[in-house]
Amino acid sequence: MITSVEEFENVFFIGIAGTGMSALAQYLAGIGKNVSGSDRYFIPSAVNDTKQKLEAEGIQCYMQDGSGVKPGLQLVVVSTAVEDTVPEVQKAKQLNIPIIKRSELLALIANSKKTIAVAGTSGKSTTSAMLFDILKYAGLAPGIISGAGLISIIKKGKIGNAEAGAGEWLVIEADESDGSIVQYHPEVGLLLNIDKDHQEIDELMHLFEIFRNNTKGLFVVNQSNNLSKKLSRNIQNDFSYNTDAGFKASGFLQNGFAIQFFINEVGFHLNTVGRHNMENALAAATVAAQIGVPLSTAAEALKNYEGIYRRHQVLGEKKGVCVIDDYAHNPAKCAASIAACQALAPKVIAWFQPHGYGPTRFLKNDFIKEIAAVLRPEDEIWMSEIFYAGGTAVKDISANDLIEGIKAQGKNAFFVPDRNNFLQNVRPHFTQHCVLLLMGARDPGLEQYSKNIWEQL
Repeated sequence: MITSVEEFENVFFIGIAGTGMSALAQYLAGIGKNVSGSDRYFIPSAVNDTKQKLEAEGIQCYMQDGSGVKPGLQLVVVSTAVEDTVPEVQKAKQLNIPIIKRSELLALIANSKKTIAVAGTSGKSTTSAMLFDILKYAGLAPGIISGAGLISIIKKGKIGNAEAGAGEWLVIEADESDGSIVQYHPEVGLLLNIDKDHQEIDELMHLFEIFRNNTKGLFVVNQSNNLSKKLSRNIQNDFSYNTDAGFKASGFLQNGFAIQFFINEVGFHLNTVGRHNMENALAAATVAAQIGVPLSTAAEALKNYEGIYRRHQVLGEKKGVCVIDDYAHNPAKCAASIAACQALAPKVIAWFQPHGYGPTRFLKNDFIKEIAAVLRPEDEIWMSEIFYAGGTAVKDISANDLIEGIKAQGKNAFFVPDRNNFLQNVRPHFTQHCVLLLMGARDPGLEQYSKNIWEQL
């Protein structure tokens, strides 16, 4: 059984093109491991951007046909989507090569560094990126394993969701959606917020409580979120933010695509939008301060913050319509995303594609409540049918059920079952100064869909 990253050199990833898997693969390659992997999206003669970027990092890529699993491998890593029938799994078993899940490997990596684990139902990727930028600017050479690509790393021609870093600190996201959060024992644990997402509140509270108890050192909590506040350890060495006595943000102002505010008495200016990003910056700056980075250094670092991929990513503006692509996918995130865009124009037209019949059914009333509450009289919400990734899901709910519920609240809500018909239907609703916000997650086609919308505008 593998118990440390020091115990293997040759590792193979099944499903390496996935965001979580590619991040770990790049990180291990960055610390000198011999990494290879396969994916069902790697098809001969077909250009694959992820494959090209992995190979540029020295990672050998194969078709998902078993050919990449060879004697000499010391570890095979699988994602949750990989089934036992996949040829690589079968071959690894025949060769008696240890097989572990992605979350188990991330836990091993986290144990090899002084790790800061960022947890919460919203804002993990953004806060992790901000914290990484602060620590890097401060000269600490941190590593990062993220759930989204950092624009600053993408601009170097990389996927952007990982960097090994030569320093002692590593920033990771602690994901509650698959329960893997309970496997991490970080030096610093950060809890941003707790809102209904994936599981019932009591289930989430249980997972975050284990995360709190597993944190070996400092545990930092957002006191403005009533549920996360309940998990404060209240021991001498722990810290809270959003309190009068601790670190607190104030004076928020959004001017176009930039925000400014104060943390205590230090001014911050970021090229991003929304109060939620002030909260994310506050969390990142608070953690950085607890490990020795002054607020003034954090403020200087975040002046250059470039954002992360598909988080309020501005695609451009045509004919008075500003197109923004966002990863928002739960009720709180969708509402925050819409609210952030309202400062940009007198009208926001938001389009959302829910993912998964189970999650949509589970969060139906919350979607209706949160989205209806944030919409101004002139704003609109459009939805297309739920993204179906396959399997045996019971299709007993439609995105139109959400639309009808929002309509019943007196809001402007529209249903276009086929997203390919959305643009032609929405065109008459555009004004000379409005925002078109495209929201959704999990569907690998959303990136290209948003680009197509922008190009055809």
